[in-house]
Amino acid sequence: MEQETYKIMEYDRVREMLAGCASSLIGKERAQTMLPTSDFDEAVEWIQQTTEAVTVLATAAPPFGGIFDIRPHLKKVKMGAVLDLDEITSIMSTLYAMRNIKHFFRDSEVEAPTLRSWARSIEILGQLERLLDNTVDEHGAMREDASVELRRIRRELHAAQAHIKERISSILHNAEYQKFFQDAIVTVRDERYVIPVKQEYRSRFPGIVHDQSATGATLFIEPMAVVELNNDVKQLTLAEQQEIQRILRHLSAEINKNSGTLAENCRILGDLDFAFAKARLAQMMEANRPELNREGRTDLREARHPFIAKDKVVPIDIRIGEDYRMLLITGPNTGGKTVSMKTLGMMVLLAQSGCYLPTAPDPVIAVYPNIYADIGDEQSIEQSLSTFSAHMTHIVRILKQVEEDDLVLLDELGAGTDPEEGAALAMAILEKLLQLRATTVATTHYSELKTFAYSREGIENACVEFDVKTLRPTYRLLIG
Repeated sequence: MEQETYKIMEYDRVREMLAGCASSLIGKERAQTMLPTSDFDEAVEWIQQTTEAVTVLATAAPPFGGIFDIRPHLKKVKMGAVLDLDEITSIMSTLYAMRNIKHFFRDSEVEAPTLRSWARSIEILGQLERLLDNTVDEHGAMREDASVELRRIRRELHAAQAHIKERISSILHNAEYQKFFQDAIVTVRDERYVIPVKQEYRSRFPGIVHDQSATGATLFIEPMAVVELNNDVKQLTLAEQQEIQRILRHLSAEINKNSGTLAENCRILGDLDFAFAKARLAQMMEANRPELNREGRTDLREARHPFIAKDKVVPIDIRIGEDYRMLLITGPNTGGKTVSMKTLGMMVLLAQSGCYLPTAPDPVIAVYPNIYADIGDEQSIEQSLSTFSAHMTHIVRILKQVEEDDLVLLDELGAGTDPEEGAALAMAILEKLLQLRATTVATTHYSELKTFAYSREGIENACVEFDVKTLRPTYRLLIG
């Protein structure tokens, strides 16, 4: 499909709306990279997935909470890197989410064969889950009993710290030293326990100076009586860090062993979240399931462009592909011709992306192999092209590529030049598209084209309604 079409139709905005309906980063990524399909069977399959998600969502929402994008962590362990506690906590959370999603579909009684089979394919890694759960707590901290060695080190560390506090407390309460202290408190500097001592008593208080206050009036001194004990604490702290690193290395190696399964589980979670994002978007747009066909038939009633606010949008009815394959829309400026055409283009892109359509119930829409659009001001200063030249250049490119059953959307065909020449050129282009049997919607100001449409088989005239009493457009599309 032509990239220009996505830009003209602002397809990126649909992706953003869909990403906003996704629960996880993986689901959002799927939404932001979504593309419509030209394959009929694939489009039908995607619509079916959305239908299943809509059906499930009507009873209960799947528990997508706690899913993290752990793919970067899996790449890290593959390269032999060691994960930190935050990264391991993300993996733990995602493992729980995998289990919750699997159980949700197992227990659900809603008919959703495709989504259920995806959930069934999620492989529960019970052994890895237990290992991580026994090592890291729910707050993301290393458990006291993560290993026998860590438990021993921490027990000795707590004992040494308690011993230091005891010794320092006895110093603080020693009547001989009372006047030396700025405050009778214990503080820490460079991971060593110290006491705030007044500057003038420095020589009378034995110990090592570690810091001083901003004014210089207070020195933070480590009493000589606890230097050895502080050394012990320092050594035990280093031993604790080394043991934590060893445990993290072991956990990273275990995660690496299961990285293939974890990556596949993440892909399935992304697919499920993506399907439910489409279901939420359908709810948000009050959309309905489209019936797709290969025959080029499109019949949409009360179609609403998703970018126009619900309280302001004027729904339109569009029919094409049964008695005629070409629709010629005329009407005043700002009357809604372009919006009508863009609405059809957007409906086609939504349907071929597996999304429901914001229309009245039972919309019928064709799956088009390609969509070509020439809409809006194409003027290019860089290429020294006027608006007319730029449109013609684009239309020539379209005519070279377009084939039978493709959809072509042409706005203000032949405009920007002499009216007689523009009308003649527009007729020639429409004649060519008729021969190619491409489904075409074109807008125009030229009255000659209305006559042309009446005299040709396979073309239907349409107009955007204008209220003659108020002299204002109603934005309704009238066909025939």
